[in-house]
Amino acid sequence: MSDKIKFEIEFVIQSSPQMLYQYLATPSGLSEWFADNVNLRGEMFTFIWDGAEEEAKLLKRKTDEFVRFAWEEAEDNSYFEMKIIVDEITKDVSLFITDFAEDDEVDESKMLWTNQVSDLKQVLGSS
Repeated sequence: MSDKIKFEIEFVIQSSPQMLYQYLATPSGLSEWFADNVNLRGEMFTFIWDGAEEEAKLLKRKTDEFVRFAWEEAEDNSYFEMKIIVDEITKDVSLFITDFAEDDEVDESKMLWTNQVSDLKQVLGSS
């Protein structure tokens, strides 16, 4: 098992934190932009892409602030987290992503997140 590298990326989203949170923490919201379909049973989210399923456990959440998941097959302490940050002065809303990837896959993972968040912005009507 190789050590994964933690990385963080930030996206400015033109949305209220409350609306954005619904797209990060609910199966219906996540299936609008993150996966083809998302099912929830207890604390386990099943993400479906092109017929392939991946399970992730909801580790933590705070309403209108963040969600943290861990992929079920991960044998390390890696997770992915989507945090909503509101600038106190400008009130700009940012989505702060924390994820882990193998050393040679960090750029690819960042690009994947950029594409996914682009879909999210489109769903939200945010430019």
